[in-house]
Amino acid sequence: MRNLETPRLLLRPMQPDDAPGILALDSDPQVLRYVPGKLLSTLDEAAEVVQYVRRQYEQNGVGRWAVVRRDTQEFIGWCGIKLMNDHVVNGRTNYHDIGYRLLPKHWGQGYASEAARGSLDYAFQEMKLPEIHATAMQDNLASCRILERLGLEKQQEFVQDDAVWNWYTKLNEATRKSG
Repeated sequence: MRNLETPRLLLRPMQPDDAPGILALDSDPQVLRYVPGKLLSTLDEAAEVVQYVRRQYEQNGVGRWAVVRRDTQEFIGWCGIKLMNDHVVNGRTNYHDIGYRLLPKHWGQGYASEAARGSLDYAFQEMKLPEIHATAMQDNLASCRILERLGLEKQQEFVQDDAVWNWYTKLNEATRKSG
């Protein structure tokens, strides 16, 4: 996996020393408000998350990037493309998903949109994926707005983990025209 740069961000492969950042992110109830699962509580748990992502790079050639502010070199979260092949979402598996998660002090500044736009461009221009999908809990209005601004269209609603979710899709127009 190579690095991506956006005007304000560096998206780079996660490294073992990102575990403290992952712990800060995934131990915050505000961050995981719209994400099923338990909060992390130890650095060892965060290190396991980093290793999980690094295995995705090896096995699938893609995974979430660490998101770093270029001006401060500060880890602010993750974003990127994931091959969803290790569990079922909305009755589906083996599809590419775009996702993001940032520390709260970096919310509302356009970083999630900027990182997601860079990731989407990479998925379509470099990986030549025919389509990309995303899910967002319906109550997570900020995330739904980001996906819609990126041009993903809500295809359906579904219930999973006792919540209503939106399923989004965007087709890669370049591959549709050439295919």
